[in-house]
Amino acid sequence: MNYIGLIIGLATFLTIGVFHPLVIKSEYHFGKQCWPAFLVAGIATLVASLFVPNEYASIILGVVAFSSFWSILELHQQHHRVRKGWFPMNPKRKHEY
Repeated sequence: MNYIGLIIGLATFLTIGVFHPLVIKSEYHFGKQCWPAFLVAGIATLVASLFVPNEYASIILGVVAFSSFWSILELHQQHHRVRKGWFPMNPKRKHEY
């Protein structure tokens, strides 16, 4: 039996599950200007995926890299969702909205 599809699927599911609340909490605490952190994390994991000798680890690092890149877009969309009142606004940063 080949379990690699199951493993990669689970890793992708868990990665998305981690990044979803990470984006929400990052926007709440730091605002949308924290997007460079996601860019740096994405570039670092993308480069790491090119040099890791283990094929499966490389695939998972690639998934994390592109989840980081996607989170940049989601961070800006989360800002708009907060402005619409769909998510709580950080009272310390009301001036940003």
